[in-house]
Amino acid sequence: MSSISENIEVNVTYLKQQFNHCSDIVFRSFKLQDTTILLLVYLDGMTKLQSVEDNLLRPLIFSSLPHGLDRIQSLSELIRHEWLPLTNVKTDENLEDLVHHILQGSLGILVNGEPSAIIVQVQDYENRSIDEPKKESTLRGAKEGFVENVRTNTSLLRRRIKHPHLKMESFTIGTYTKTEVVLTYIQGIADEKVLSEVRDKLGMIETDGIIDSAYIEEWLENSPFSLFPQIKNTERPDIVTASLLEGKVALITSGTPFVLLLPITFWSGLQSADDYFERFIFVVLTRMIRYTLTFIAFALPAIYVALTTFHSEMVPMNLIISIATARESTPFPTVIEMFLMMVIFDGLQEAGVHLPNQLGPVISIIGALVIGQSAVEAGIISTPIIIVISLTGVAAYSIPGYSATLPFRIIRYLLLFITSLLGFVGFAFGILFMLVHLVMLESFGTPYLSPVAPFDGKRIKDMIIRYPFWGKKSRMKKGGQR
Repeated sequence: MSSISENIEVNVTYLKQQFNHCSDIVFRSFKLQDTTILLLVYLDGMTKLQSVEDNLLRPLIFSSLPHGLDRIQSLSELIRHEWLPLTNVKTDENLEDLVHHILQGSLGILVNGEPSAIIVQVQDYENRSIDEPKKESTLRGAKEGFVENVRTNTSLLRRRIKHPHLKMESFTIGTYTKTEVVLTYIQGIADEKVLSEVRDKLGMIETDGIIDSAYIEEWLENSPFSLFPQIKNTERPDIVTASLLEGKVALITSGTPFVLLLPITFWSGLQSADDYFERFIFVVLTRMIRYTLTFIAFALPAIYVALTTFHSEMVPMNLIISIATARESTPFPTVIEMFLMMVIFDGLQEAGVHLPNQLGPVISIIGALVIGQSAVEAGIISTPIIIVISLTGVAAYSIPGYSATLPFRIIRYLLLFITSLLGFVGFAFGILFMLVHLVMLESFGTPYLSPVAPFDGKRIKDMIIRYPFWGKKSRMKKGGQR
């Protein structure tokens, strides 16, 4: 690394080479008898100029240098202790580090005759205000969510966990973006093996840039080709706080409001924050309904095809006659109808997600009504197919996290395909294969189906019934359920 020279002109030459063709870089020099004694370097739009003017420029211009200075080297101490008393100031002896700090919005001060630079952290770029997360809204609980500023996010956690054992380790990842990633955990609660593995994987990431926490998620996963996520993302500080208290690890990434949590289990994506804000008696019923709807979300289309195509004797006579009557005028087999409607439903869902907020729900509702009604009236799709797809969509929306629904959307197609070939035999093979995969899957050393497989009687209480807080005698140190 290049060291800062005592000759300020040498440093200026290096900095101008690094910031060549950068129209927003500002060099402000102060001269004494035609010799540059002081140089300010900062990026316009990222530095709080008012603070620089009040604490440095105005005293320098109007008060000048104090009389009696024998050596110019003391100017650095004068700036640090007298002119910049209220800002975060430090020194650095490397030009590359100086460039890095300037790109982050800090003010660089070079003094002629001194082999170090003064770094003043006076960043001033626009930040989004703290607001309620739209993706994870709750009926009860805190109404504030993470933002894109990493320091704001760490402060939201510090306000909730006021203990010195809350540790935050900073990593810089990305050749060009230099994205800050903060590893957050509670010392003494988090698993040291998990921490060591996460540190090693973060250190091995080699990429040009990190735009979002999703980039890091793919680098960290142990089984990247699995349909099921091994890392959870959330915008809610209260969920991160509860997870840290359970022994999990959080990764806060600069530039995104989504914080990563690990390790997780299969049940983590099926549990809502409201489960811990409402009385535990009512949560039991809510969770039972949610688990049932989760099964319907990926299995109902395949079950309908198996019953109507291969095993019609299992359906009551009146019902099978009603279904056959509804399908009398349709030209396609049941599995083709089901596949077409699933594709149309997923297409409408994607359109609703990516369209503007004002148009998304309207397009989804109108599209579903118009397409569904027109298809039935034209005799292309039978009415029972519309009912099955509607129930499947409603069941999928009952899953709290959007990311948790994505694996079931793919499994829905896979089960439909194998069931259309082998009936319930194929359906059983598909479910068995999924269960074997889930049993073998791990998230940073935590079995994915824990506490069901392997069975843990203490932790399974919170998975099914949401045990009351006064009944929890021990902390869940690995694979917490929230």
